[in-house]
Amino acid sequence: MDRIYTLITVLFFLIIWMMPAQLTAQSSSNYELIPAPDLWYNDADGIRVGVRVKGQVPGTFEDGPHRLDAGVWLSTWFPDLPVSYYASYTNPIQQWSDFGSEASYQLITSVRAGYHRHGVALNKRWQEGFDERRYRELSLFNSYEKRFDDEYAAFPVLWSDQGKLKSSLSAELKNDNSLGWYKLDASWGVQLLNDFYTQFTGSFSQNVQFHKYWGLNVRLFTGMASVNSAPEYLFSRSSAPAMNTVYNGVTRAKGTIPQPWMESGKFQIAGGANLRGYTAQDVDTFLSSSSEQNAIVAPFLLNSIASVNAEFDYFNPIALGFNRIPYVSEFLSFRSYLFFDAGRSLELIDNEPDNLFADAGAGFSLSLNIPDYLGKSRGFVFKYELPFWLSEPGMQDNFKIRHLFSFGAVITL
Repeated sequence: MDRIYTLITVLFFLIIWMMPAQLTAQSSSNYELIPAPDLWYNDADGIRVGVRVKGQVPGTFEDGPHRLDAGVWLSTWFPDLPVSYYASYTNPIQQWSDFGSEASYQLITSVRAGYHRHGVALNKRWQEGFDERRYRELSLFNSYEKRFDDEYAAFPVLWSDQGKLKSSLSAELKNDNSLGWYKLDASWGVQLLNDFYTQFTGSFSQNVQFHKYWGLNVRLFTGMASVNSAPEYLFSRSSAPAMNTVYNGVTRAKGTIPQPWMESGKFQIAGGANLRGYTAQDVDTFLSSSSEQNAIVAPFLLNSIASVNAEFDYFNPIALGFNRIPYVSEFLSFRSYLFFDAGRSLELIDNEPDNLFADAGAGFSLSLNIPDYLGKSRGFVFKYELPFWLSEPGMQDNFKIRHLFSFGAVITL
């Protein structure tokens, strides 16, 4: 099997790099490669030094044919695999494309942070005229993936070491209604190598704006994974499934977010059911499971869960100050809000708990957003939250001030 995914890696890498190279050889004025230095850090690689390259037809601004996004890095701590890379080649399918409504195929290959990922995607977008905020997207992605080094995982107990041959279909819709902006996401996938299993996630978010500084954001979430699913696809109460962490550079490898923060239970990776007040309880089970040689203590993971998240925005003078800063207010925003989360298992398999978990508290968030060429959010959200009530507090009191720092947001409209 090692030879198979090594061969896949080499083939993808050669195909993606040769396509723009051939264009450049034909006419240097018809294609441009834009390199940029890149530095990153994690606890396995140390400081990772490399270069990222954007490839495009001049003047297309990431919206033309033969788009390349690639990078190669050297790990200064020289782990077992000190060289890592990522490459993505995207090309429109002209027969199915129109302005703002592109169809494309995409080749992706990467070996980084202890994870192999190689795949082919077909993507289609439908946009209403020139308004990038209203769109529908559909994507079919087929890939081979494998966690080959647990040293990069913040919680190794949440990962399997089996190769996965995956096929997934995802859809996204964003538009507005009489209440405000809403977004619908759904994803369904199957794993075909060795044990067969399937997963489904779906969410619906609605924004209700009462005033510039007053509003309500509501999110409904459902996740289901069949009985044989690998642990990286199962659902905790508080955070995104482990599989989601490989898609973001901040969460991809242990140590970019300091590991003591993660193990303290006071730092949350937003996503999934997002019952944020239960982060510490969930992390305790991850650590207990990791410390048991025979895994007697299982991590608290569910095959199914449904939840609701609600955030009520209220006026804060700091937010007003941000909005008065010229230019900065276009990219930085500050929010203050009260939140409530509730969720429970759908009891998809035997022995899943049937009790309702809920929490409530107050929070503050700082977000940086520099939209991409499609108008989608590109940046980060950092939050400080105070879950002061839990319905299932364990050995603690229901009412208690708890401190929680978070990266990411599940309601982005």
